[in-house]
Amino acid sequence: MELFNLTIHELHGMLNKGETTSEAITESVLGRIKAVDGKVRSYITVTEEVARTQAKQADQAGKSGKAPSPVTGIPVAIKDNMCTEGVKTTCASRILGNFIPPYNATVVENLNKAGYVMPGKANMDEFAMGSSTENSGYFVTRNPWDLERIPGGSSGGSAAAVAAGECIAALGSDTGGSIRQPAACCGVVGLKPTYGRVSRFGLVAFASSLDQIGPITKDVTDAAIIMNLIGGHDPKDSTSADLAMPDFTSSLKKDVKGMTIGIPREYFIDGMDPEVDRSVRDAVKTLEGLGAKVVDVTLPHTGYAVATYYILATSEASSNLARYDGVKYGFRAEGAKDLLDMYMKSRSQGFGPEVKRRIMLGTYALSAGYYDAFYKKGQQVRTLIKRDFDEAFKSVDVIATPTAPTAAFKIGEKSEDPLQMYLSDIFTISVNLAGIPGISIPCGFTKSNLPIGLQLLGKHFDEAAIFRAAFAYEQATDHHKKRPKL
Repeated sequence: MELFNLTIHELHGMLNKGETTSEAITESVLGRIKAVDGKVRSYITVTEEVARTQAKQADQAGKSGKAPSPVTGIPVAIKDNMCTEGVKTTCASRILGNFIPPYNATVVENLNKAGYVMPGKANMDEFAMGSSTENSGYFVTRNPWDLERIPGGSSGGSAAAVAAGECIAALGSDTGGSIRQPAACCGVVGLKPTYGRVSRFGLVAFASSLDQIGPITKDVTDAAIIMNLIGGHDPKDSTSADLAMPDFTSSLKKDVKGMTIGIPREYFIDGMDPEVDRSVRDAVKTLEGLGAKVVDVTLPHTGYAVATYYILATSEASSNLARYDGVKYGFRAEGAKDLLDMYMKSRSQGFGPEVKRRIMLGTYALSAGYYDAFYKKGQQVRTLIKRDFDEAFKSVDVIATPTAPTAAFKIGEKSEDPLQMYLSDIFTISVNLAGIPGISIPCGFTKSNLPIGLQLLGKHFDEAAIFRAAFAYEQATDHHKKRPKL
């Protein structure tokens, strides 16, 4: 087995026994990037020299007798909307094409302290706006299982890199499903933590009340390992929750005896791919066989989630993206006649079509005369969606749903129809609106060998419950062990 195909915990065990070195693991991953990234296009920036230096330092620390962390010497890719000191951070946008941050995001700093290796910055939909990574300002990332298909989005580069062995794990960000949906498309594990569990300091903002950073990994154990390192209170982020961090690896148990799992009828809908429906229902039966009690629940306001999300997220995007004006940093258009002309030229040339679409939608929703009808109403419906979950969680520990209504679709299939694209996040959006945690794990494959994702949702700050259910299911099946042939 090639080193790049192994998990964090397998490689950590080998490093501890002296069976490999961080330099060997890093060279294996860099070699894999050279071999397949021309086809997959996971990375915007590959940081070979940074990775080799970090690997050397990790091996030296090991020789000095310093106890390694679980990610010491392990290559973890970073989505290109998280600040990395001295390394370009573009958000896959032309407007940040030359931006080199002078500081690290808190999550990157946490991984640095743990001795990780950074192989590069992963491609994404521009400013995390998209479900397919077709909205990148640079190039489209392809799904390692079928190069004619999308890897999901917006963390498509991160998920594709993990699936293709171009890193051992990755960080993504999730505003409406952007970790879970690409994880499902690429047959890997993706966790969106509770809002406030992981610091957003140094994450380039899309929609500040919805964004959350989380891990994309090859299995559930690795997701728990990364969460232990990136979670926790951060005084630099005013929305970071000041709560004690549990050790999530202690939640990984092989049974779910005593747990109650809710199945929401609103998530099994007409138009859903029958293969997805079957795989998810089979997964629920497996959990039942492992000792869980399965009951029906209802989340009655689910039908309003997509409309609510696209009012609130675009409103926050309109506000957050106002800072990109060609003055302080980033792209500045040439040949402007005056200041206003420079703003208009810089923004019209720097932003791609989907970002412009969302800025316009959000600006409209926030404008005088429409604020109450759109933004205020959206916040009121958001409260109702959150209450649906609160009510459901009074009788269940975990809610199980499909992650996406279909497996990965073909590149170009939905790019002409924004509404169809937005509907591919129909099962993930409510989770961000409610602020609860959700994980996507592989639960099967279609006849054409495309991965299918099972989504498990938990109460606020109860990642432990979804880790337990996800791990028990994973140990009883072997979907997570399959790798794409590239």
